[in-house]
Amino acid sequence: MPYKLSATLSAHSSDVRAVASPTESIILSASRDSTAISWKRPSPTVPFTPSSILRAGSKFVNAVQYISPSPEAPQGYAVVGGQDTVVNIFALGPAQKEDPEYSLVGHTDNVCALNISQSGTIISGSWDKTAKVWKQFQLAYDLKGHQQAVWGVLAIDDEQFLTASADKTIKYWVQHKMMRTYEGHKDAVRGLTLIPDIGFASCSNDSEIKVWTMQGDVVYTLSGHTSFVYSLSVLPNGGIVSGGEDRSVRVWQDGECVQMIVHPAISVWAVSTMPNGDIVSGCSDGIVRVFSESQDRWASAAELKEFEDHIASQALPSQQVGDVKKADLPGPDALLHPGKKPGEVKMIKNGDTVEAHQWDSATSNWQKIGDVVDAVGSGRKQLFNGKEYDYVFDVDVQEGAPPLKLPFNNPYVAAQRFLEQNDLSTNYIDEVVKFIEKNTSGVNLGASNEYVDPYTGASRYQAAGTSAVPAPSTAYMDPFTGAARYSGAPIPTPPVPSVSPSAPKIIPYAKFVSFKQVNVSAMQAKLYQFDEALRNEISTATLAMYPEELETIEEAFAYLSQVTSTTSKPSLPPLSGTHAGAIIQILERWPASQRFPMMDLSRLVVAYCADTSAPGGREQFLASLFKASDWTEVRSHGKAMSKAQETNILLLFRTVANCFQEGSPVEEGQWVFEALRHTPYELLTKVQRVALATILFNFSCAYLTTSVAREVVNQHIGLVLQLLRSNTDDAEVTYRTLVALGNVVYAGNMRGISLDSAQSAELQTVMSALPTFPDDRIRNVVSEIKALL
Repeated sequence: MPYKLSATLSAHSSDVRAVASPTESIILSASRDSTAISWKRPSPTVPFTPSSILRAGSKFVNAVQYISPSPEAPQGYAVVGGQDTVVNIFALGPAQKEDPEYSLVGHTDNVCALNISQSGTIISGSWDKTAKVWKQFQLAYDLKGHQQAVWGVLAIDDEQFLTASADKTIKYWVQHKMMRTYEGHKDAVRGLTLIPDIGFASCSNDSEIKVWTMQGDVVYTLSGHTSFVYSLSVLPNGGIVSGGEDRSVRVWQDGECVQMIVHPAISVWAVSTMPNGDIVSGCSDGIVRVFSESQDRWASAAELKEFEDHIASQALPSQQVGDVKKADLPGPDALLHPGKKPGEVKMIKNGDTVEAHQWDSATSNWQKIGDVVDAVGSGRKQLFNGKEYDYVFDVDVQEGAPPLKLPFNNPYVAAQRFLEQNDLSTNYIDEVVKFIEKNTSGVNLGASNEYVDPYTGASRYQAAGTSAVPAPSTAYMDPFTGAARYSGAPIPTPPVPSVSPSAPKIIPYAKFVSFKQVNVSAMQAKLYQFDEALRNEISTATLAMYPEELETIEEAFAYLSQVTSTTSKPSLPPLSGTHAGAIIQILERWPASQRFPMMDLSRLVVAYCADTSAPGGREQFLASLFKASDWTEVRSHGKAMSKAQETNILLLFRTVANCFQEGSPVEEGQWVFEALRHTPYELLTKVQRVALATILFNFSCAYLTTSVAREVVNQHIGLVLQLLRSNTDDAEVTYRTLVALGNVVYAGNMRGISLDSAQSAELQTVMSALPTFPDDRIRNVVSEIKALL
């Protein structure tokens, strides 16, 4: 019987990167949502449900394995590893603790692979190019020898191990000694599994699976996947199961693919097999699925049809089925002829739509697996230093010198990293970006609804900013460009006027900083992509934009396209409160991970919409943005932000900064400063702090010409003090905050409203304790403020 869907396990909110199924009643899964989940069922007729949610931190979890029960852990241990570089061990059971029982520290980069021997010896693989063997939860062996990241590990027993690497090799170890290197794959080796009575199997980014003897001979090669193969497992009958980037799980017997199980997700990151022969998969759609060849374990007919319909509704990137000319495709009659092999893919033209169908040899039918759309990026990702990229360019920077490698997923991220790694000036960033864009012309980079992948570094929601401000190195990259250059122009240091030395050199400084850079088409494409994704899912269809909302949002984009154009003047009516209201309604129901294009649209609506600048209207609008960014939760709990929260809060801060512009009222300053009063500064990224400092600076510019209640000024100074105390490493944040303080003190003096002695003394103390920055402008502005005080 063919494998069919048996169960769908939904609880993760992001990609499922690893699965383990040690028994018929336990499944373990690990996800980029920072959790691992233990799923259990008391009997085969009862559905799996989450029994434990394991969280050791806020970073991605990439690997999970199971240690069999022992007297210390009657229900066994779950072993997890991820971005935090630690291998954590949780004891499973009803009295499970929130914290791990053991934390194995030693890796210096992302832990991406785990395996356990029958007696409980752990082997871990990492981006730090090493594998480590742990016995009794203590480091036993450090396996060093690979040139790039170790993506796959296998414990043959307690003293023999295999490791697979992005350097395209597999190594065999006895204890800590490297005994043999296996070469044959043409790209990074991603996964390993033992093959009884033969040796082992490996899978690779070269799309092939190889079966080896332990002596290093290749017994046979399995070809069929059309992209990266990420994971392998072995069935009780000796068959091999594989999962990869081509949306499929494939079942292999005697060197042939006997079934291809298409998934409604691009990446099948992980596969595992149960003792009863069932297959478990983990995918980029955040879902764990179980497939069975036993008819009594199949899902209901309705569930099977829903799954098949979901697959058929997917849009399939054209590079996954080969480059073809659509005009040359056959019509539906081509499906009357049987396929030549299991999993064969055939494209047909059905009216104006190009459909992909795969041959299911188990049922002797063609199954529609999706509509074919334009390619996203290159046909196959490239590898550089063990990590995945869409392109890797050779860049000649000096005649006679070897070319430098420029890996690329996102132009501004790539350009900035390239300059930093090769010790080149950031003044060249625009030239490098132009080089990338010229050499990738025609490639659509806006078709992923994911954030930066921890493996590939891909971030396809990109748009070129318009200013040419050099980009400082930051931990967080912007949602459009991936670069800090999108954070707005730094406040420039004005030239020293030719007046007496006692005259102010910097303060008062009244030139507002705005966040108006935008690529309207990129923002619009990402927003519509998210809306379409919600609309196409039965469970989220009601969240999609209503027709009237869609019309209003289209009006906003049309107006922004005109008002930001350098070649034409706006002819459309300006934005109004109707547009702000539509944004509020959509943000209230959209999932947090898909709000960021709408949050970014808010930044521009505030800048160009008169109604939101009116007292009351703007406060309501900002209140909805604070809510949509989960600001209250982040501020109250003091825990590390999720990627969605990090992005949305950055966009919130930039929107608030745009509220305080020349001619705008500042009455809502009291409400904003109250909301920001308990900001967890230690959790903010550098660009978030720059945006926060810009809020304080822009308010101070408005205060130079607008009277504000003394209470609001005191709130502002309180935030200034907190930011100056907490910021120890970013000169731009300190400078903007100091200029904001100087403006407020100057404006108060001009109005005869000086600070009291306690405030003055506190400000003097804080400024005297500032870190030493190699920046004359900070020393100059501090001197000016002290003179004003």
